[in-house]
Amino acid sequence: MTRAGTLGELRESGWQSRPVKEEVRANAIARIASGQSVVPGVLGYEETVMPQLENALLAGHDIIFLGERGQAKTRIIRSLTELLDEWSPIVAGSEINDDPYHPVSQHARHLVMERGDETPIEWVHRDRRFGEKLATPDTSIADLIGEVDPIKVAEGRYLADELTIHYGLVPRTNRGIFAINELPDLAERIQVGLLNVLEERDVQIRGYKIRLPLDVMLVASANPEDYTNRGRIITPLKDRFGAQIRTHYPLDVETEMDVVDQEARPVSGDGLHIDVPRFMTEIVAEMSQQARRSPHVNQRSGVSVRLSIANYETLVANATRRALRNGERDVVPRISDLDALVSSTAGKIEIETLDDGREEQVLDRIVKTSVLEVFRARVRPERLGGVVKGFDEGLVVHTGEDVSAGDYTALLQQVPALRDVMSDLGVGESPAAVASAIELVLEGMHLSKRLNKDAVGGKALYRARG
Repeated sequence: MTRAGTLGELRESGWQSRPVKEEVRANAIARIASGQSVVPGVLGYEETVMPQLENALLAGHDIIFLGERGQAKTRIIRSLTELLDEWSPIVAGSEINDDPYHPVSQHARHLVMERGDETPIEWVHRDRRFGEKLATPDTSIADLIGEVDPIKVAEGRYLADELTIHYGLVPRTNRGIFAINELPDLAERIQVGLLNVLEERDVQIRGYKIRLPLDVMLVASANPEDYTNRGRIITPLKDRFGAQIRTHYPLDVETEMDVVDQEARPVSGDGLHIDVPRFMTEIVAEMSQQARRSPHVNQRSGVSVRLSIANYETLVANATRRALRNGERDVVPRISDLDALVSSTAGKIEIETLDDGREEQVLDRIVKTSVLEVFRARVRPERLGGVVKGFDEGLVVHTGEDVSAGDYTALLQQVPALRDVMSDLGVGESPAAVASAIELVLEGMHLSKRLNKDAVGGKALYRARG
């Protein structure tokens, strides 16, 4: 599409100026009416967060998202740019995206006065109309609002000249969306500087008689605990946000698995065939769910969805390493690969204990409980009688990284009852898939007290009870 290059051409094209919140509202209406999500790619919020977000966008409110780490707050905020028009015109050379019809900066006002309909126009993509700042204690008013530029003063301009100002992030996001992450970390005296932006929609710099009526949609994020821990959001600032939306972690294992499927980036290629059984993904997701319910895990800190994603990727990586060492090309994670998840789990949950070794015990309990939950959900108890009988007759099974997939397939000949259990788990006939399913059955029977297990390092021996 040919875009207008001057102010006169812009008028002739019929382009209409509208405030950013009306622009977002109109595009949100179009998405809602067509059955689309206003924020695609965010799972588990369809009945909770999204209705509140849609209401806030339709009402034209500034928004603050409250939630623990790893609840997609930043993703939602960044996705809001998709509700802006793809291209918007500005006065050429403007630092603050001046509306050609309603310029506010001195540069743009003078240019329009001098050139009239010949004023040059530039078009900016919506990605350039989004500004973001991670709040830190050292963030200053100059960062957010602006400051006098000493270089411009040295060039001969008067201090009272608006052109001496170096604009901060907020003015530079004029006619766009500005986001502040971890708002409570912003010093209270700096938060005061945002009051005018939210209410009067203008900024003041160094006491100059300058009024820049900004057109900005302000969005922020915060951890609820930050109100009392690292800092707080001052009451007048909280009052100026039109909507406060509480986010949450996935409410069920299925949603957690969907997030993992969408976000995880496991190793692939190099002639390897990677297949992750659904029950192994379910165990990874269940681990996060169990951690969020554990009294030994600091729930104020939260258990991020990143835990599930990192654990899934580590699980596949360990299975790949094991397969390569055994000369195999089929990569299928097993229960014995779960030992590798210590490295990806320990840094993402905070154990509420000071006892040495207690952290490993808590993690081990989370893993075992997760495996048992999945085993009980997927394997019918009546199918296990024949397997138990095989062990009662003297069967002993070794598992571990050094056991190849082919070694497990021989068990199907020794214990035919295992085939019925395989059908419950829905695995294929490949040796690697059979090995994964057999390890789940053996560990599940041990955790449900049908088999004994002797474990040393990454190896285990399963035998009959007694």
